[in-house]
Amino acid sequence: MARMVRDETIVTTVNHKVDETLPGKKRKNACLVVIYGQDLGRKYNIAGNRLTIGRATSNDICLGQDAVSREHAHVLVEVDAIKIRDNESTNGTYVNDSRISETYLRDGDLVKVGRSIFKFLTGDNIESSYHEEIFRLSTIDGLTQVYNRRYFMETLERELSRARRYDRPLALLIFDIDFFKKCNDTYGHRAGDYVLRHIADSINSRARKVDVVARYGGEEFAIILPEIDVLGADLFAEKIRSLVEREVFSFEGKQISITLSIGVSELDPTCANADDLIKCADRRLYIAKDTGRNKVVSEG
Repeated sequence: MARMVRDETIVTTVNHKVDETLPGKKRKNACLVVIYGQDLGRKYNIAGNRLTIGRATSNDICLGQDAVSREHAHVLVEVDAIKIRDNESTNGTYVNDSRISETYLRDGDLVKVGRSIFKFLTGDNIESSYHEEIFRLSTIDGLTQVYNRRYFMETLERELSRARRYDRPLALLIFDIDFFKKCNDTYGHRAGDYVLRHIADSINSRARKVDVVARYGGEEFAIILPEIDVLGADLFAEKIRSLVEREVFSFEGKQISITLSIGVSELDPTCANADDLIKCADRRLYIAKDTGRNKVVSEG
């Protein structure tokens, strides 16, 4: 019986010769860093005049994803600027959530190709910028730009200890996007990614500086609320539930209705550790989902 051989996705290195013939111009170093998706944290130096991105293994950045065209996009290096051009790909190239045909890149721009997101870095000290970005990736979720689960867990342990030491209130919200799988199945994963980013940004902008908004996993988020009791947390939870319910999520001309189910817990004598606080909020989240969704549950 013949054995099927699966093609491996090969990530090629970028090794072009730099054009040194342009007088009077100092070309700054530049790179693309993977902040979400395959090869997280990998840096691709833009060292020549052109860098290609696509599914074919001949590309400088090879992404073995169905959503990526064989020759999806390419980066062009000009005398004093760098731009990216989409090669009329099926699913498009996005810069800062806007679909582009061609645009100049600025330091910090986010470039999305298929399910991968790159951050464009440029400057005189690119190595320093790169290492700062790697450190940031240890705390920030690349897709939503809120804190990741690792940072959330470390902070919750720290805030719980502080609340106990000084006898201060501490609350936790865990919320889930209702019927998120249906959203992905109906509108596609790019629409689902848009919804996740939009919700994270909307809620993060309304949280206090001391609050910690994090992506807990998939379509599930968590918010640590120091110095807030369960009544205050319940009010804040209802505020964000209502906000999302009223929000119009518009992606490529399609209107998407989104609601949240939210579980609320607070530090009390029954909570021995951070896991107990999470389990309580999680249990109440599932009560909200089991009793109709699009609601806040802070007891039971």
